[in-house]
Amino acid sequence: MAATSPVTIRRARRDDVGAIVRMLADDPLGRARERLEDPLPSSYFLAFDRLEQNPHIQLMVAEEGGGSVVGCLQLCVLPGISSQGASRALIEDVRVASHCRSRGIGEQLVQWAIAEARVKGCKLVELLTHQTRVDAQRFYLRLGFQASHVGMTMRF
Repeated sequence: MAATSPVTIRRARRDDVGAIVRMLADDPLGRARERLEDPLPSSYFLAFDRLEQNPHIQLMVAEEGGGSVVGCLQLCVLPGISSQGASRALIEDVRVASHCRSRGIGEQLVQWAIAEARVKGCKLVELLTHQTRVDAQRFYLRLGFQASHVGMTMRF
């Protein structure tokens, strides 16, 4: 990995939605799921508004010194009964702009999420990554995650 680029990790704002969607669409899986139109479909802004209203979800961005959004993730805190009533944190939609990869930005985002999960009293941090994202799997293993479960999804 190259030298770490300093970024500011902050809560996403409505005007960040375009940059976030561009990062989500910047790979073969994302291109099939996202719609990069000008203007963006209103569904993205409605989703952002729902996220903003949910106290258990934080949509975060990594911002470079010049104000460019170069990374994002979503942290969800899920209360639960199992593990003696422990809450767990779910990290989703980790992305770094393709021109900024291998600079430590993804690691800064994930480490922020892990620290935030601890502050919120979570006893477990989990995430899913698509089986075809082998580089992402190596990245998460390097950060200390374990391939402990089999994830399953159902799309509608």
